[in-house]
Amino acid sequence: MDQPSGRSFMQVLCEKYSPENFPYRRGPGMGVHVPATPQGSPMKDRLNLPSVLVLNSCGITCAGDENEIAAFCAHVSELDLSDNKLEDWHEVSKIVSNVPHLEFLNLSSNPLSLSVLERRCAGSFAGVRKLVLNNSKASWETVHTILQELPDLEELFLCLNDYETVSCSPVCCQSLKLLHITDNNLQDWTEIRKLGIMFPSLDTLILANNNLTTIEESEDSLARLFPNLRSINLHKSGLHCWEDIDKLNSFPKLEEVKLLGIPLLQSYTTEERRKLLIARLPSIVKLNGSIVADGEREDSERFFIRYYMEFPEEEVPFRYHELVTKYGKLEPLAVVDLRPQSSVKVEVHFQDKVEEMSIRLDQTVAELKKHLKTVVQLSTSNMLLFYLDQEAPFGPEELKSSSRALHSYGIRDGDKIYVEPRMK
Repeated sequence: MDQPSGRSFMQVLCEKYSPENFPYRRGPGMGVHVPATPQGSPMKDRLNLPSVLVLNSCGITCAGDENEIAAFCAHVSELDLSDNKLEDWHEVSKIVSNVPHLEFLNLSSNPLSLSVLERRCAGSFAGVRKLVLNNSKASWETVHTILQELPDLEELFLCLNDYETVSCSPVCCQSLKLLHITDNNLQDWTEIRKLGIMFPSLDTLILANNNLTTIEESEDSLARLFPNLRSINLHKSGLHCWEDIDKLNSFPKLEEVKLLGIPLLQSYTTEERRKLLIARLPSIVKLNGSIVADGEREDSERFFIRYYMEFPEEEVPFRYHELVTKYGKLEPLAVVDLRPQSSVKVEVHFQDKVEEMSIRLDQTVAELKKHLKTVVQLSTSNMLLFYLDQEAPFGPEELKSSSRALHSYGIRDGDKIYVEPRMK
């Protein structure tokens, strides 16, 4: 068979990890190791390979010499081949079959949809635990073949593959813990439920940027579909109903939820979104990446009661009644106006006269003097002002700074302003 044209895996490997580009370094944590092999190699002494190989965007189209791959990659555990030009699964198999300890493989953005993955080729992936096929447009048939041949697969990434539907595998994958399937076109819950059927041990399901509009499933059925689900990401989904949020409580082990950017929450403030979600999801310990502390949960649940207490009975959610049973009926919070006063009433004392006046607190001392000029018949340059706080223990304070605003003195209703002529 003719060798495919283009750059080979082995050619790129030799170029990148030559001593000139990747000098050998000793010391703890470097992860650099060159295995000893009996067959020898003309390049053996001049390649220094780490256990994690990153060969992304290198124009790789084929494997190259398989004996060389076996000689240099016996210790490799992670391999990033993303954004290359691999379009034949046979070539991928030649690489992977000669990396016996491979656990992580990234094949994102390779045009692998152009060929069919046969089971004997997929068998070379058997030891892989984490597989990334983002933007590879891998068909569900390809995915099914992989699932049948990778008994220890724990994490699978299928993002950006233009999936509108999910095709159920004839065999369940009991080993898979994490499925990352963001940025596809999965809108109907009937497609998502197939994932639960295929992956019964799923711990983490990341569905962000799919326009899922609703969760159409009974509570009992949800519990059976995802019995081990601990974390779900529904960022930027199309959920628009609180009943869909309530259904998340049906997952018996759910602890972490991500729900940013959904239509349901657009009309609420940031504080309302978080508190209403926490109150409706009593079992979660992390929301949108932030830990839910015990104190925050109680505050949120009390907020929830007060939020719905004035709603008509037919609009009050069942969770409201559960929380009223827990905390009792709460009194509405007092409305406290925290805005600073704009004016106060004070007593203005001049000689033997006392006049009650309303003064603006946003004006300066100089502006107050102008305002008092007609009242006390003194020029502003000949006027001294003293302020007496009714609770102050130290007596009157002179208002010396002409440019200082009155509110900075803490003047309150009932305080006194004394006006005296300046002594010549």
